[in-house]
Amino acid sequence: MPEELRKADVFLRAVSKTLDFLLIAAVWELLPRAGFFAGIFYILISDGLFDGRSLAKQILGLQVISLKSKRACSIRDSILRNMPFAVGLAALKVPLVGWILFICICLLELILMIGSADSLRIGDLIANTSVVARDRDSGEKQPEELASMEGHS
Repeated sequence: MPEELRKADVFLRAVSKTLDFLLIAAVWELLPRAGFFAGIFYILISDGLFDGRSLAKQILGLQVISLKSKRACSIRDSILRNMPFAVGLAALKVPLVGWILFICICLLELILMIGSADSLRIGDLIANTSVVARDRDSGEKQPEELASMEGHS
């Protein structure tokens, strides 16, 4: 019997993205020139790695799924859903204005996620994805249907 999937907690989603941003900041500090590009690349593909889990999502037991296929997020879906954050990260190269834009993008995504009945942010709407809570120790593949998310494709 496939495990029941449930919508991920907004707080855990915010912590997960914050951890991913901290990882990117560490890489930027360790590799000043290449770290910027590595960080942008990572944020774009991160949710398409490891069966729909970025490094932080693995730690917190979250997974990004495609609402269309009901399977783990693909690299393409990850790029689409994380484009707003990639734009914000790229803007950080512009003094002051870049930081303001980055903070505005993050706050907008958070506000939309909190205000949405399905906890979807702009990136989720663009890529038709959602984040679900999964058991951290689960090695099972994504079930074919996600009953609580039906009707959004």
